[in-house]
Amino acid sequence: MANIKGILKSTTFLAILACWLWSTAFANVKIGLQYNGPFQFAGIRFIISGIILFIYFGKPRIVYNEFKAYWKFILLLSVMQFSAQYAFFYMGMKYVPGALGAMIIGSSPLFIAVVAHFMMHNDKMTPVKIGSIVVGISGIAIITLGRSKVEIKSEFELLGIGLLFMNNVFSGFSNVMVSKYQTGRSPLVLSATSLFIGGLMLFIVAIPVEGINWGPFPPAYYFSLGWLSFLSAAAFAIWYTLLQRPGVKVSILNMWKFIIPALGAALSWMLIKDEKPDWISVAGMLVITLSLVLLNYANRKSLKTK
Repeated sequence: MANIKGILKSTTFLAILACWLWSTAFANVKIGLQYNGPFQFAGIRFIISGIILFIYFGKPRIVYNEFKAYWKFILLLSVMQFSAQYAFFYMGMKYVPGALGAMIIGSSPLFIAVVAHFMMHNDKMTPVKIGSIVVGISGIAIITLGRSKVEIKSEFELLGIGLLFMNNVFSGFSNVMVSKYQTGRSPLVLSATSLFIGGLMLFIVAIPVEGINWGPFPPAYYFSLGWLSFLSAAAFAIWYTLLQRPGVKVSILNMWKFIIPALGAALSWMLIKDEKPDWISVAGMLVITLSLVLLNYANRKSLKTK
């Protein structure tokens, strides 16, 4: 029993759990964008996510005290992580095919590792780490290109690609912020407040930019919104907890995001009738597995040299 509890609390298990939750997001985002503009849909999603965490935490006085003490940091994180980063994400996903979007977002560990290299004194790029990142990106490209032909058909898709790359850059800065500026904040409070405030900012921007559409919507819309709200609450609470654990490096933790497209493919095989495993996707998964083996080798080697 003690071993099981240890596994469930381990950084590896929790990182995989968060990545599995994020792997379910792409299809649901595409569903929601059929009925709402990107700012409104993202804003409502994150507002609901913040409310879920507030209810789960259940200690309003602690939330108030922590917000009062760290409001500048929380506002900055809200702007960086949820207002700016996800504005780029939703706008980018509106202009590119889901497969291309998944491949670009899948390269985020490279951007995060570069940002961490310059902003964290104990998280520098090494040859093995660079090699594992390159191998991981190769695995994502194999899966994505094998499952769906990716073509750039218009200047709007080029715009979408640029917006998604900006999403990756902001993701790097926000991950480093949470890891670097640890002051005893509760990860749940940090997640709840930044999700809620970031979502509120996006929704306010949506009013003059997109207008507000209240529906009515089909059941598929409400299901996608509900699931996206839940996964954001759960995944960000887990991720912020891991980023604040002693000894956890931003670049190495974010390498686990390479499994997101692999998990997404496996999920499609299980849930979609016409989706079956193919050798290209399996090959891509094996390449990603190799990148994670290299990652763990680099991590163990760095620990032994300390």
